[in-house]
Amino acid sequence: MENKNIQVVRTVADLRSAVAAFRAKGKTVALVPTMGNLHDGHLSLVREARRHADVVCATIFVNPTQFGPTEDFDSYPRTFDADRAMLESESVEIVYTPTVSEMYPDGFATAVSVTGITDCLCGQARPTHFQGVATVVTKLLLQALPDVAVFGEKDFQQLQVIRRLVTDLDIPVEIVGSATWREADGLAMSSRNRYLSDRERAIAPMLHQCLTQLATKITPGTDVCPLIEEAIKALVDAGFAKVDYLELRKECGLGLLSQYQGEEARLFVAAHLGKARLIDNVKIR
Repeated sequence: MENKNIQVVRTVADLRSAVAAFRAKGKTVALVPTMGNLHDGHLSLVREARRHADVVCATIFVNPTQFGPTEDFDSYPRTFDADRAMLESESVEIVYTPTVSEMYPDGFATAVSVTGITDCLCGQARPTHFQGVATVVTKLLLQALPDVAVFGEKDFQQLQVIRRLVTDLDIPVEIVGSATWREADGLAMSSRNRYLSDRERAIAPMLHQCLTQLATKITPGTDVCPLIEEAIKALVDAGFAKVDYLELRKECGLGLLSQYQGEEARLFVAAHLGKARLIDNVKIR
């Protein structure tokens, strides 16, 4: 049932007031941070949030501090009316959509930096990205003070960064990871998939296919380096312009593995196809 009483709030004060009203009724609250331009993957996060709390608060904020100087902040799609309709269809109670000046007022001079696990994978290609993510997520958690916050496993490194900062800063919220939502052909849903041409969209599912095929070849004792080199070549041959990384890493701490010994581990990939930089990961089972 659509929620026609959805509250759209634009300031920290109004967000806290809206959350407090539900708290006064004994309700628990889940936060789902997004940058808008919503798709079914985002709605899967909303549904996961609903399983953990009585009230869902979704945020829509295109965060400038997590974009590099040559990245697509200005062109990133803003589709608020469509986003609101999608959230209403999931009966979301609160939508928080602050301005940049509300999040980063004049004189703002603080950043949250998580070291170690941000030095690899996307942190190498996007050196300022995770500081921007960590800062804005810390602010959102402190502004809303939810019981639970839900993030997608497609951005698994981001999920680990958020878990680390919540632990280190003693923020009283449970962080829930939600499985990657995929198109029928396996491509991970992403707002940046819209950058793909028809030809590139036909090639894109190779990314997930390559990971899943590679994962089946990795068993305890496997030397993964030659398998990864073969997989990178297959992606380039398929039409990907550049592979930023394809690596096997531990889930906990994201340590690099050259040989698999049965640890909880994932394959991670980032590759360029046309104007899009696509990322994905699969768990080794």
